[in-house]
Amino acid sequence: MVKIYWTKIKDVVEESPETKTYILECPEGFTWEEGAHTHLALEGFNAGEKPDRSLIRHMSICTLPDEKAIGITTRVREERSEFKERLDALGIGGQVALFKTHSNVPLKREGKAVYLLSSGVGIATFRPLVLDYLNNSDMVNKIHSLNIDSSKNYLFPDLFAPEGLNGLTSEFVDDRSGYYDRVKQLAEDKEGLFYVVGSDEFLSENIAILRSEGIRPEQIMLDKHEQSRQALLV
Repeated sequence: MVKIYWTKIKDVVEESPETKTYILECPEGFTWEEGAHTHLALEGFNAGEKPDRSLIRHMSICTLPDEKAIGITTRVREERSEFKERLDALGIGGQVALFKTHSNVPLKREGKAVYLLSSGVGIATFRPLVLDYLNNSDMVNKIHSLNIDSSKNYLFPDLFAPEGLNGLTSEFVDDRSGYYDRVKQLAEDKEGLFYVVGSDEFLSENIAILRSEGIRPEQIMLDKHEQSRQALLV
């Protein structure tokens, strides 16, 4: 039996003109770790014999438990899906459900450098890993974030800052060509750990480049269940 946690939106933060973070209250008994994702559902999703999948989305949690809130960062464009329209219309006090929460990308502490590869809002998945590292850098040599974002409205600029902080460095590039050139350069670290978040196409392109540069499958972390991860890494 899947445990469903109903909770309320306690704040909505406009990160950029097309990106919002929904801050949810922590339901009693709800736990998670860095790099976690959850299923976010709107009222009515379980009203019928089968769940209404149009009212459910797979979302990353961008906060740590010690922040005492569940943060969900997502694009909310002018042209948006019905799900995003309904979520945005809920506002503060609106009720949502969370279930099937799990982390496929916790921060590995193996005495190696960690590289975080993402596109746009995908960087939100990495925010809690970075916070966990800044709280405790044991057995992590350094963290470097590489993100594609041509909008210039970079997410979490206080954290992902170019000048770096305590072994954390960040960079943003405008296009995929420049991005993949940098991935090849980062892959010169043959012992590094590479975390990749994005669409399946984005994952496949990153994996192909990393593998061609001699990075082994066990060095590549994906926000996927193991079966899906193995299928992409074949």
